[in-house]
Amino acid sequence: MLSYLTDSPHDVHFSGRTVNYSQLIQDLETVAEQLGVRLRYEKGDFEGGFCVLREQKLLVVNKRLTDARKASSVAVGLAQYGIDETFVKPTLRQYIEDEAAKILKSR
Repeated sequence: MLSYLTDSPHDVHFSGRTVNYSQLIQDLETVAEQLGVRLRYEKGDFEGGFCVLREQKLLVVNKRLTDARKASSVAVGLAQYGIDETFVKPTLRQYIEDEAAKILKSR
């Protein structure tokens, strides 16, 4: 069972379950920090993604997105960077892989 599944009224229903996106985002941010990837939330006409700017690993996410879309954007960015060599909690790794797979399917 995902550790992000809760019954809090501040959470969002997803696939018949309730997901605590705030906690999910915090855990994704921790993974980014472990990888040495700087995470920035900015305004703009974009979803987000991973890039290298002046030799700095950077993941930029649109701060106007809903928490669910922020979590997805961070997860996809981490998948683009690569998490294979880093320990990530199994439930979190599954979320990252699932979000990356959704993007690949939609292309």
